[in-house]
Amino acid sequence: MGPFTYEALPARVIFGAGTLARLGEEVEALGCRRALVLSTPEQRGMAEALAARLGPLSAGVFAEAAMHTPVEVTARAMEALRATGADCTVALGGGSTTGLGKAIALRTDLPQIAIPTTYAGSEATPILGETEGGRKTTQRTLKVLPEVILYDVDLTLSLPPALSATSGMNAIAHSVEALYARDGNPVTAALAEQGIAALARALPRIVADPGDREARSDALFGAWACGVCLGTVGMSLHHKLCHTLGGSFDLPHAQTHTVVLPHAAAFNAPAAPEAMACVARALGAPEAATGLFDLAASLGAPLSLRELGMPEDGLDRAADLATANPYWNPRPVERPAIRALLDDAWHGRRPAG
Repeated sequence: MGPFTYEALPARVIFGAGTLARLGEEVEALGCRRALVLSTPEQRGMAEALAARLGPLSAGVFAEAAMHTPVEVTARAMEALRATGADCTVALGGGSTTGLGKAIALRTDLPQIAIPTTYAGSEATPILGETEGGRKTTQRTLKVLPEVILYDVDLTLSLPPALSATSGMNAIAHSVEALYARDGNPVTAALAEQGIAALARALPRIVADPGDREARSDALFGAWACGVCLGTVGMSLHHKLCHTLGGSFDLPHAQTHTVVLPHAAAFNAPAAPEAMACVARALGAPEAATGLFDLAASLGAPLSLRELGMPEDGLDRAADLATANPYWNPRPVERPAIRALLDDAWHGRRPAG
């Protein structure tokens, strides 16, 4: 065993079925009395029901969370926060709502409770990505790490199979990159492999039967495990590409991760053979990049950037943005190779084994 550094994240995690019933006591345990419930417009009904359940502990609902956490939405949320006198937030939903809760915490230091309804995993990270003027930037600070994460398997039963698939592939991406991270460690590596394996065995079952509680439980655990990996080590090329494509071309978050992941894995495979062997083992596949592509295909997930609305004439700009200020990566990031990677992803070509 070689030397390593591992820093645990200070978050309280509650996992199970029916755990939503504990929300009120968790709000009070934080010393709070007025919780602003956050959601997307699509989940307003769920947010209002949750606020009603909180009763006098509720300060109301703000249901305008949006993909990639636009700063103008955060500004409106801050106005609602001041108007209601809220002293904490409860983010109900996926990565968009979690991101809004984090953006508020960054600006106010108010406690936050995250209640995920997807497999995004961002609730387990001290990372915030915000979009302003068509450009997405990220930062890492414990100020945005939720104090409490409440996982309720029951809340994921209604997640449509298609979104379950792409959300799960998004989570897998966190663990894939954690396995070749510059600051990787054996604790994170073990959790990463476990998270990939849990999702790889659960997602096909969820697509076949969305009401499979055992599969839903495995997927939600896998999402947490992968999220912890994202939160404890640095990310590399895959996340840089997805941040670029999402922030600058307004592509859907989880679907973009799903499409890009096999190609980023193929790009990094020569420089990270041990990491790719772990990924392949977790997938039960002979090779990591093709295994990731084939898993996405078996789930009926999108396989090309073209399907997501990415304009082909935007690939050059995307390559420029992704290589202008690249994240650390095990293989050098050079524009011609990244342009070729994006071309493969745009066409949805299966990576070579």
